[in-house]
Amino acid sequence: MGSVLAGVLQLLALIAALALVHVPAGSYMAKVYSSRRHLRVERWIYRAIGADPDTEMRWPAYLRGVLAFSVAGVLFLYLLQRLQGVLPGSLGFSSVNPAQSFNTAVSFVTNTNWQSYYGEQTMGHVVQTAGLAVQNFVSAAVGMAVAVALVRGFARSRSGELGNFWADLVRGTLRVLVPAAVLGALVLVACGAIQNFSGIHEVGQFMGNGQQWNGGAVASQEAIKELGTNGGGYFNANSAHPFENPTPFTNLFEIFLILVIPFSLTRTFGLMVGSVRQGYAILATMATIWLGFTALMMWAEFSHHGPALQAAGGAMEGKEVRFGVGGSALFAVSTTLTSTGAVDSFHSSFTGLGGGITMLGMMLGEIAPGGTGSGLYGMLIMAVIAVFLAGLMVGRTPEYLGKKIGAREMKLAACYILVTPALVLVFTALSMALPTPPHSMLNPGAHGFSEVLYAFTSAANNNGSAFAGLNANTDWFNTTTGLAMLLGRFLPMVFVLALAGSLAAQRPVPESAGTLRTEKPLFAGLLVGAILIITGLTYFPALALGPLAEGLA
Repeated sequence: MGSVLAGVLQLLALIAALALVHVPAGSYMAKVYSSRRHLRVERWIYRAIGADPDTEMRWPAYLRGVLAFSVAGVLFLYLLQRLQGVLPGSLGFSSVNPAQSFNTAVSFVTNTNWQSYYGEQTMGHVVQTAGLAVQNFVSAAVGMAVAVALVRGFARSRSGELGNFWADLVRGTLRVLVPAAVLGALVLVACGAIQNFSGIHEVGQFMGNGQQWNGGAVASQEAIKELGTNGGGYFNANSAHPFENPTPFTNLFEIFLILVIPFSLTRTFGLMVGSVRQGYAILATMATIWLGFTALMMWAEFSHHGPALQAAGGAMEGKEVRFGVGGSALFAVSTTLTSTGAVDSFHSSFTGLGGGITMLGMMLGEIAPGGTGSGLYGMLIMAVIAVFLAGLMVGRTPEYLGKKIGAREMKLAACYILVTPALVLVFTALSMALPTPPHSMLNPGAHGFSEVLYAFTSAANNNGSAFAGLNANTDWFNTTTGLAMLLGRFLPMVFVLALAGSLAAQRPVPESAGTLRTEKPLFAGLLVGAILIITGLTYFPALALGPLAEGLA
């Protein structure tokens, strides 16, 4: 079987699997977030934290819950790393230094999972399981809770209430993420991923030096890492490591885990606003962009320029032979169009245009389908902007799902789409202008610039993958990427929740002959165009200095 055909068949199998679970998964999550019943274990948790799950919150109270919980998570994870040297199960590793502890704590709490360290040489079992794995669950649940709050903003009227953050957080964790992660971990263990708490072992010799590997609860961490679009790997090689991703089947299964919740949430959205067709319009927009990027990536990586690439069947540098070009391209697109950041190949070794595609996927805002929750609310913000643009073209007050999009709503949407590009471009410019940060670049010229641009694009968009080649374990990059992750996660959430509160307080606007039909293919096409044009105008100069310059050289 040819490598191109193998890649296409993997893509078709993935689409079939996602289509199969879309309706049941989306419907189940809609029931979870709409239910008035509390499980017994949930009541125990509410009692322990002193929360009343039946109390409705307006957006400032909902936001305070998000921020308070996240601040507590950063402090706990920071202290856990700083105390690692005296904790049991540390595998002899010392405490993590302050700058790296701050960066890692922020990274996992913000669902970014940027790693400037070697996981198997830095973190012991306690930090991995009680710290990082826990944040893989709850950071994803926070994103889902904020998305559901925005959906309620569209669905409710004249109330301003968005639900209860603590109830949404607990339900998303216990009813959605935990059972799905258990099933995912069982599949990975059955296919060869490791799951243990063993110590460090000598496994052989390489070039005269002994190799040491430690075990760990890898399969369970791998499952929630992909399912929650987290991305932090147990090992430095991430999902290219055979302990995390043993076979081509597990590679495809992990891509499925990355995409299943973000794509299924579109049905949850449709059911909660009372129009499944609205959900399908958002799904069609996400799927169009994802398929387009996948096709572009496969074209860029399968292009046979020269005898070496022809013999290998594609650009095989930096790719696992177990997965080939097709599996690696599919993984790279899926992980950068979501906020996952897991990698099964070396993005820095992709072709110039291929590396640019991974970067552009993050620059879109990771909305196709995006992260668990963050992808849906990012796409709904873009839908608000697309409706506004359509209103300008026809001279009519814009409406979306029966809500008027006025000056306040547009200001909040505009602030949302401006925050992340500002963080990316400002921090990249500072890193290139100051004398010390460029010393971290492995490569000169356009490729070296791409390493820095990719790092801040990944951090500010809460992706977490790295272009590689950049030594990010410095005080400058640990601090600045940490700030980019914090601001890139929580400032947009402020605008999302404020928008949700504004929408929930409105009275519904009845449909008329002039109402834009946002469930139609025409609107989906308008939405795709708006996303690509806004992103292109924002980032094109930076892309022209990096991946485009390299790819066209």
